[in-house]
Amino acid sequence: MEFLNELQTTAFWAGLWQIILINIVLSGDNAVVIALAARSLPPRQQKAAVFWGASAAVVMRIILTVIAVEMLKWPWLKLIGAVLLLWIAVKLLIPEDGDDGHIESSDNLFAAIKTILIADLVMSLDNVIGVAAAAKGSLTLLILGLAISIPLVVFGATMLMKLMERWPVIITIGAGLLGWVSGDMAATDPVVKGWVDANAAWLHWFAPAAGAVLVVILGKWLAARAEAERKEVVDLGEASETKAPH
Repeated sequence: MEFLNELQTTAFWAGLWQIILINIVLSGDNAVVIALAARSLPPRQQKAAVFWGASAAVVMRIILTVIAVEMLKWPWLKLIGAVLLLWIAVKLLIPEDGDDGHIESSDNLFAAIKTILIADLVMSLDNVIGVAAAAKGSLTLLILGLAISIPLVVFGATMLMKLMERWPVIITIGAGLLGWVSGDMAATDPVVKGWVDANAAWLHWFAPAAGAVLVVILGKWLAARAEAERKEVVDLGEASETKAPH
């Protein structure tokens, strides 16, 4: 009965969409890892490695996120998580050089599955924190959101990455959403929630909005600076090649 009542709330559906979008935006690299780890296997074993590696990763992700949901009930952890989530969101907007070469492929099915699991564990911190925060303590929302979004990411990774390349605004929206969730986390930490509720209830909407705006502005500025530095290095390299004697 409680589950049915939860389904009828706007907050439930808003949280579900947040979890799905957060997973889509943050899980692209995990999906790439799965493909890279299995690339040296025979075609039939590739499908098995993707299926079993992804399935084990889903189970592991759910367990980790359930733990994170419980831990976020502790004082101060939401404030710490909010800062970490802000940084994750900003980094999402800064272009990175490809560093997939360190992911070793394997011609052994079990070794490939092990690689997928270890890499997914290392790369899942951002997903776990973001999804746990969006779930706001609801295990129903958490499990349903992960059940919908993770298979979508794993099996539709190529399509999703092409969509994000074609429409980069998807990544900007995702980063802004993480900033929003971060602000909401900060305003609802047990250490400050009582004071906020009693003296500054407006922070429940202002902090999320400020988090979203801060992420987009800071992320875009750092991205522009990184691009200018990259261009300067390229120009210097071209200039030195021009001056070099032939």
